[in-house]
Amino acid sequence: MAVIHFLGTGAADYSPLLGTDFKDGFDKNARRSTAVLLDNKYLFDCGEHALDSIRIANVNKEEIKFIFISHLHGDHYNPDRIAKIAANQSEPVKLYVREDAELPYIPNVKIMRMKNFVRYAVDQDMAVTGLPANHDERVKPRHFLIEYKGKKMFYGLDGGWMLNGTYNYLRNSDLDLMILDATCGDYEGDFRMAEHNSIPMIRLMLPSLKTVGIVGDHTRIILSHIAPSLNKPHDETAKIAGKFGAEVAYDGFITEF
Repeated sequence: MAVIHFLGTGAADYSPLLGTDFKDGFDKNARRSTAVLLDNKYLFDCGEHALDSIRIANVNKEEIKFIFISHLHGDHYNPDRIAKIAANQSEPVKLYVREDAELPYIPNVKIMRMKNFVRYAVDQDMAVTGLPANHDERVKPRHFLIEYKGKKMFYGLDGGWMLNGTYNYLRNSDLDLMILDATCGDYEGDFRMAEHNSIPMIRLMLPSLKTVGIVGDHTRIILSHIAPSLNKPHDETAKIAGKFGAEVAYDGFITEF
């Protein structure tokens, strides 16, 4: 089994309490920038709060050897935070980005450029495939299909719905876990639906994903990238999601994969 640590689960509408009441702790409703850590070694997204989250979670940042960036918005990608993670490492940290992403020089970081739909062997037990995402194309968006220790996980933060190429690539993949964008709350009519999910959108998608074998009865669905200003408080959101079999992540949430 692998351990997944949700270091940040928020969208970009940060609470001012992150700088005061929760400066040194996590809170389910005052969410930091999205970041997911797998077995303390593989970090998915590294935005402006990444170092604070690593410190609060008591994670040794020098254990992080691989960083995967879903897109170049500041709440997912911050070169300064990446540089500080890499600073004292004995070998360069490998940074996986879309092949056409333009990045500044980051000391002790090796840029790994990924083409869509190409499976990359990252480590002995890890392979990652980049998949097109429905998000602002200017920031080079992509989702990830992660194969780790015999299991499959989909990481889809940010992005609205699922693009046709990604949908067809994932057919019959029988995922063990889906981490899905849930920026918007339990309502309809949000203008962000072209690049973010709402809870009704997720509720509608899941049965269709099941019909083509992307998910099954065993698949865990975990919602993240949640905008506090667009959602109900965490406990209420968790009850809503639980009605259709989904879980809601929060900062500091640890689970097995």
